[in-house]
Amino acid sequence: MTNRLRLQADSGTIVLMLELLLVLGSLVGLCVIALITVVLTPQIMIELGLWVLAGGLLVGIPTGLWYHVVLYKQLAPRMTLPPRWWRAPVELHPLLTLQEFRRVRPWFVAGAAGFVLCCIGGLAAIAGLVVINFYS
Repeated sequence: MTNRLRLQADSGTIVLMLELLLVLGSLVGLCVIALITVVLTPQIMIELGLWVLAGGLLVGIPTGLWYHVVLYKQLAPRMTLPPRWWRAPVELHPLLTLQEFRRVRPWFVAGAAGFVLCCIGGLAAIAGLVVINFYS
């Protein structure tokens, strides 16, 4: 990392910009979901949202569980894990070697993808319910 980038990262500028992009991206995504809900019938959007949510649960729960198991298997032989480590397991990632992280990362990403699907499906179903509520 260059000195200029390091200074920006230390000052929080890059972190702030990433958070701003996440917020703007979320707002745009919410607007797109609302627009799709109005274009499609709200009943279809509710059903589609619930199917996406169910798919997210189907993917996210087993992979998230296995991510915790793999993370535990990588760290437990060489250290005692802190109490309630499973509540914030990402904080343990810096303790992993590169090879250990490569074993953990696919499960971490798959669990995160399931979580994102749950959020999108839930928002889509809620958007459909809100539109039905306003138009009836």
